[in-house]
Amino acid sequence: MKLTALEIKQQQFDKSLRGYDTAEVNAFLNLVSNEWEHLVSKLKELETQIEKLDHKLKHYERVEQALHETLQTAKDSADQKLVGAKKDAKNIIEKAEIEADSIVREANQQRQQIRQSVLMLLDRREEIIGGIRSYLEIASESLQQFTKDEASLFTLPKNDRQSASTDSDDDVEPTRKKRNREEHPSPPGAENLDDILDELD
Repeated sequence: MKLTALEIKQQQFDKSLRGYDTAEVNAFLNLVSNEWEHLVSKLKELETQIEKLDHKLKHYERVEQALHETLQTAKDSADQKLVGAKKDAKNIIEKAEIEADSIVREANQQRQQIRQSVLMLLDRREEIIGGIRSYLEIASESLQQFTKDEASLFTLPKNDRQSASTDSDDDVEPTRKKRNREEHPSPPGAENLDDILDELD
């Protein structure tokens, strides 16, 4: 049963011989009516506030849901970016390792080639030194052989030396050559030595 302030004020009671004082009852009913009216007004205010708060709560729930979805989306995006960054970093590291291996391998190949070139140069140097040494030895032997005058081909007899100082070259030369051939026979292979000397003269 829903009571109003007006219904409380207009409430009537049956009278009896020894009943309550009517004035007191009416005063109390007025007091109760006023208090009831106040409480009803307060209740309506509270209901209005509750309704407003309920709207705000629903709004905040929607905001919370939106924030939750946004955070979840951001988290998913961050996870995807993290996974992508890790994948990219792994690819970069693998690529860098491959490039580093290639550089090291190429450097080792160049080092090996340089080492081989140096060894070839050292071998060539030894060959050149050996060739020069051999040439010098042969030249030295040839010079020693050339300076030998075992057959005394390049030594004039004393008589020829004295006559060479008094006689002319044109008169003495044929006689000297003939005497040298008679006294000192030419070694084998020196048959054409006179012709060579004539050409030199």
